[in-house]
Amino acid sequence: MDVGGRIDLGQLPIVVRDDGVEIRATEAGAMTVALVRLAKGHDARPLFKGLPDDLCQCPHWGYIIKGSLRVWTADGASVVSAGQAFYWPSGHAPEALEEAEFLEISPTEDLRALYAHLAGL
Repeated sequence: MDVGGRIDLGQLPIVVRDDGVEIRATEAGAMTVALVRLAKGHDARPLFKGLPDDLCQCPHWGYIIKGSLRVWTADGASVVSAGQAFYWPSGHAPEALEEAEFLEISPTEDLRALYAHLAGL
């Protein structure tokens, strides 16, 4: 983040790079700003095993830049696509229906707890 508070998504450091997923992120106050890229078919549900309802417990606000995602919850699923903004409360898991890229803004403390869970896999 520069002095003016601007964040260049293309310059964010890579914090996760694994098969089918790349996350670039930076902390900005109490929130973390991330650029997430998922390969077609990437399903995050297995990553959340062991969390309540086996779903992500970190809320996220964001915008779908490219592609579409099915977002699973305990009540079913919905689809978000390029050009749409979103809010995913605790209890969700994304699945990329096609190659996807999205901006995601999350509370840093909740995100750290999620990353700690993922590191324990």
